[in-house]
Amino acid sequence: MKREIIIGTRDSALALWQTNWVKEKLEKLNPDYKFSVKHIKTQGDKILDVALAKIGDKGLFTKELEIAMLKGEIDFAVHSMKDLPTVLPEGLMIGAIGERFDPHDVVISHKGYKLKDLPKGARVATSSLRRRAQLLNYRPDLKIEDVRGNLNTRLRKLEEQDFDALILAAAGIERMGWADRIEEKIPFDIMLPAVGQGSIGVELREDDEEIREVVAKINHKESEMSILAERAMLRKLEGGCQIPIGALGQVEGRQLRLRGLVASLDGSELLYDELTGPVAEAESLGVKLADRLLAKGADRILEAVRKETEEE
Repeated sequence: MKREIIIGTRDSALALWQTNWVKEKLEKLNPDYKFSVKHIKTQGDKILDVALAKIGDKGLFTKELEIAMLKGEIDFAVHSMKDLPTVLPEGLMIGAIGERFDPHDVVISHKGYKLKDLPKGARVATSSLRRRAQLLNYRPDLKIEDVRGNLNTRLRKLEEQDFDALILAAAGIERMGWADRIEEKIPFDIMLPAVGQGSIGVELREDDEEIREVVAKINHKESEMSILAERAMLRKLEGGCQIPIGALGQVEGRQLRLRGLVASLDGSELLYDELTGPVAEAESLGVKLADRLLAKGADRILEAVRKETEEE
């Protein structure tokens, strides 16, 4: 009888798509095992009437899965890498980072608008402070509206609340088969993605060598090194997923190009820098880029952001 491995996941349509993507790959690569899926609701799935930045973001979409792992109720968990905090609970580790899908942010508009075509004062919906800050840096005239919920809910609210546009991650929209709804992929020089955006991660117990060997087979080295650099930058800046920080690592041969930014909530201040170095030094590149941003005043901007989000 095959040994059963239990995969933990959130139960949104996108989370289930990502989990099935992992499960199908692992089944092909590990025919001696049987894989089953356990659905777990996280705090971020339950609280839908409060802006993410106000809840606090440490493990908002991961904590309940991590508790289930540590209790032995599941063998590993599948996450969007952008939801995974840069410091994991003791005893847990990232076992694999899947090949990255398109990390761009995209404009969805039932009115057919691209970013530059939006009328003055247009209402643009997003739940992300990172997107808000970069949008306002590019177009200070826009009115940014908060929108929560899974992809289906947000797409429904776009029309129900008559927003002019909605900003989402390309990867999620494309995974759900809705690529035809994308009006525009926002260039990276206007909007850098969230750390880890577009990639799926597997988190597991550090001491479980059997599971570690099983999941390591889907690890994609280039994506791993790019995202390790981004996560090292974020960790050094002490930013969470609800802080206006953007980053993008891209492997070019044996070199890794890393871009990063920190912005004020209103987009009036935006600090950007980039560097290139050996792929093997991914994490130290991330720390170095963070140090360069801090030297430019990133800590002052981030402190102001934290105060503003706490006071609101």
